[in-house]
Amino acid sequence: MSLIQFQQHRELDLIGVGRLCIDLNANEINRPMELTRTFTKYVGGSPANITIALSKLGKKTGFIGRIADDQHGRFIMNYLQECGVDTSNVVKDLSGSVTGLVFTEIKSPEECSILMYRDNVADLKLEPGDVSEAYIKRAKAILISGTALAKSPSREAVFIALEYARKHDVVVIFDIDYRPRTWVSLAEVGAYCRLVAEKSDIILGGREEFDLLEDLAGQARDDRETANMWFEHRAKIVLVKHGGAGSTAFTRDGQVLKGVTYKANVVKTFGAGDSFAGAFIYGLMNGLSVEESQRLGAASASIVVSSHSSSDAMPTIEKIQALIQSAN
Repeated sequence: MSLIQFQQHRELDLIGVGRLCIDLNANEINRPMELTRTFTKYVGGSPANITIALSKLGKKTGFIGRIADDQHGRFIMNYLQECGVDTSNVVKDLSGSVTGLVFTEIKSPEECSILMYRDNVADLKLEPGDVSEAYIKRAKAILISGTALAKSPSREAVFIALEYARKHDVVVIFDIDYRPRTWVSLAEVGAYCRLVAEKSDIILGGREEFDLLEDLAGQARDDRETANMWFEHRAKIVLVKHGGAGSTAFTRDGQVLKGVTYKANVVKTFGAGDSFAGAFIYGLMNGLSVEESQRLGAASASIVVSSHSSSDAMPTIEKIQALIQSAN
């Protein structure tokens, strides 16, 4: 029996919840941002990227979120629709909010950073009333991003979505997605993200992100301790990402699976985690083993870090399989 039981009769494969923003990626790479003059605009935000990745892999996806009533908001809406993401539950915020912006700096393939503008952003204006129980019960899975927990009313909306998902046997996937610029304090990160993690079936995060959830005193756990902690709650798969060193997946039935990595002509490092998550979830939904799903995720990440963009570069399954075959 599969570790994760997706309700196969459901109309939507996955609904993303949370952050919709704009990525402005530096065109002039190998230089600091203060010397960069031009950028290219893409749709961004971790849950948006993962949802787009699944859509490009052929899955039926939707999104619950808010966009600003501005040109960037319309750009996001149009792009989601072009990718086949259902936007019937994406709400235009009329409160005077703005679209969150992320400027990227590419000093070298190994030295990349981001500068986030997160004041009065539309995605954190998501309200409990925006979350439809009828919509969530149409899905096999929902994807919750930790960023959406950073402020009210967005965090309350997330907990409503979580409640509906648990009520209707919708698989809950939690991507910790810690972004310091969004949160007020580390104590809030630990408190709210822990509450979601305890109710999640699949948890994805980097080593440092898990440390924030597990020990506010700063005493880091190892990956095995992390997995065991969440298996005491609802988790069936805990995946710890280690950047270029790959990932380690732990399963409730005792498997420990070290993911492979693939060579890449690296342009930048950001986008790797989202592309990995999209293909990993795709594999699980298609009945592949955790190990095979990790392989798909690693190949997808290799493709995306070799590109200038994140959302635009999310590959098809044919491109992923071709890369895996060429590496064998």
